[in-house]
This record gives sequence, structure tokens and C-alpha cells, in this order.
Amino acid sequence: MSIPPFDQRDGFIWVNGALAPWRDAKLHVLSHGLHYGSCVFEGERAYGGKIFKSREHSERFKRSAEILDFEIPYSVEELDAAKDATLKANNLKNSYVRPVAWRGSEMMAVAAQNSTIHVAIAVWDWPSMFDIATKMKGIKLDIAEYRRPDPQTAPSMAKAAGLYMICTISKHRAERRGYADALMLDWQGRVAECTGANVFFVKDGKLHTPIADCFLDGITRRTVIDLAKRQGIELIERRIMPEEMASFEECFICGTGAEVTPVADIGGQYSFTPGAVSRALIEAYDKEVNA
Repeated sequence: MSIPPFDQRDGFIWVNGALAPWRDAKLHVLSHGLHYGSCVFEGERAYGGKIFKSREHSERFKRSAEILDFEIPYSVEELDAAKDATLKANNLKNSYVRPVAWRGSEMMAVAAQNSTIHVAIAVWDWPSMFDIATKMKGIKLDIAEYRRPDPQTAPSMAKAAGLYMICTISKHRAERRGYADALMLDWQGRVAECTGANVFFVKDGKLHTPIADCFLDGITRRTVIDLAKRQGIELIERRIMPEEMASFEECFICGTGAEVTPVADIGGQYSFTPGAVSRALIEAYDKEVNA
């Protein structure tokens, strides 16, 4: 059975304070968010009908909007309630949750101070991408051509739609070349993140991860760091140069979609063997989100 496109599905989407039929949730072609990237969003996941770290996501959602110089006209509590209502209306338990906010169509120029801020929340079925046996084989990553920008040139601490343009380009290129995703370097050529997930490495039982100062400090990333500390795994946040990847034993990525997924190869240049640390954090993360 073919999967319908996202604008041709049944169910309900929360739009500007009320549930609307899925197919009626539309925006005008001259919306500022479409033309100028004045749009922020969240990627969340519900397990057993409960959204994992819902409040943290709502708080970041509002912070992202503030960085883009607009205010989401709903409180964190109202956003959390709207997400729960949308899950319930669509009768979903294990699903992806997508809040999004954007400037409307009142002004069509770079400046848009008087544009209405629209907010929508959609949910759809999304089971775990891999079982643990499949995950432990490891995925392959390409090395992206585009780099994460200098944080003085882009609002890198916001989960802003415009920042993902180079991610889409990089992921498309990776998939054409037979990879699952792409590893991106930062503007100075250091290891940064993947197109939609953070990256970790293991050496001598210690966990190494890049400093999140030019890319999003993911909520899943922070969860993994906390889980590692609870298990007594030493965590080192530092600058990592690409050539250092030859010395690491394990590698995994993490994010709302990927959860915790080991990596077996990066660019055909660096090989890793998913092992005990990766497995322990996969299991700990699964237990955490299903608690």
C-alpha cells in the first residue's frame, strides 16, 4: 500500500488554538515563513501516548522563536496541552510530534514585524526505525560538502527551518551515494553533527562528543549525556578533528528520529565496530523513553 503525501492524510492538526481537519490545515503561498525562512519547529516523539520531554521541547520552541525575533502566542503549558490533545484526537500512541510556528502573509518583504504568528501541531505514526539487532550492525555516513556556519553568521541555537537547507542537500547527496546520512563539519573543519542528529564517539570506554556551539544542543543529546553519566561513563565534550576519527572504536548518532543508532563507517575512510557502550546507551535510552 502506497503512503499518502502529508497533505492528503486523514486526522486532525492543531492550528492556531483549535483542531482542524488534516486536509484543511493550509497556509497561503505568500506566507513570510515560506519566502524568508521565518519559521521554527520541534521534532518530538510520543511513546505509549506520552510525549518524551514535552516541556523541554515547548520551552526550546519558544526560545527558537525569540531568537528569530517573534513570539509564539501560547504558553509552554498551552503548547503541552495542545500536543496532548492532538495525540488524543488522532488516537496515536507511538508517534512523531511536529510543532511549527511561522510568520504569516501580512507583509512580503525582509522586514515583517506586523505579520501574524501562526502555530500548528501535527502528529503521525512513527515506530522505531530499527530493532536493536539491526542497529548494532551500524549505519554508513557520508561526509557532507557543506559545513555548519560560524555562529556569528546564523542563529545556530534556534531550531529554525532555514538552517536545515544545507542538511537536506547533504542528506540527498549522501543517499545517492549509498549512505544513510552525512556527517557535517563546522566552519573551521572540525566534526560537528549529522544532518539531523548529534554524534558521539567511544575510545577506551570514554565518550567523546563535539561542543555544541555552532549547532543545536539536541534534547536527545542531553539525554544521552545524562544517561552516560548515570552509568559511570566518562563524557568529554571537546573539539574533534576529522583525522581523529581513525582512533575511535565506536560511533553513534542520536536524535528524535534516530534515537540512538550506531555507525559502522564514515565516508569509506573511518570504520567503527558497534560495541558495549553503544548497546548500553541504546538500552538505557529505550528504557528512559518508555518509563
